[in-house]
Amino acid sequence: MHTPLDRLQRLFPGWKIFEGIGARYNIAPMQEVLAARNDGRRVIEPLRWGLIPFWAKDPAIGSRMINARVETVAERPAFRGALRRRRCLVLADGYYEWQKSGRGKIPFYITMKSGEPFAGLWESWGPEEHPLRSCTIIVGPANHVTAPIHDRMPVVLHREDYAAWLAPEEQKPENLLPMLQPYPSEEMRAWPVSTAVNSPRNDAPELIERITP
Repeated sequence: MHTPLDRLQRLFPGWKIFEGIGARYNIAPMQEVLAARNDGRRVIEPLRWGLIPFWAKDPAIGSRMINARVETVAERPAFRGALRRRRCLVLADGYYEWQKSGRGKIPFYITMKSGEPFAGLWESWGPEEHPLRSCTIIVGPANHVTAPIHDRMPVVLHREDYAAWLAPEEQKPENLLPMLQPYPSEEMRAWPVSTAVNSPRNDAPELIERITP
């Protein structure tokens, strides 16, 4: 997530954007991402990546809830209530995925030409005075660009669906699920990057530069 704030403001006119997180090039699960929640406040702010259901006894469950499969998101107890009432858009310029090969796994950087965000869900956990807010990214089948790398990909939401996805009112799954389709292949690009991305300690612009494997 490295898009300048002024460009984000054009994508989300009228929204207040939290400015405390600088450019990031290697965001790992359980770290903070920028997200727009459907709480009616029109604020883009940090959420911890890894959903912690409000009923969870241990917040460590979030490390196993970084993704929600589109095929089961409306039925799984951890996600079904959030799908109806607590939706968000996770802002990202791209993501990493690893392709299996005879020499091990090759990391790829995959990016959306238009900078559209990922469809996500959010939750509040803990005391109301100091809640821990977290999120998960919805994933679905790969498109033609990403399929040679991995069979799953984040669901990228089209701009015309932002308003409905971020509506604060409760929504029926049958009205939401049609939005969660594989993003058009012609709108995405992918290239191999350095294995330095394998360590979350590395976080620099060089990580998204194309290399020859």
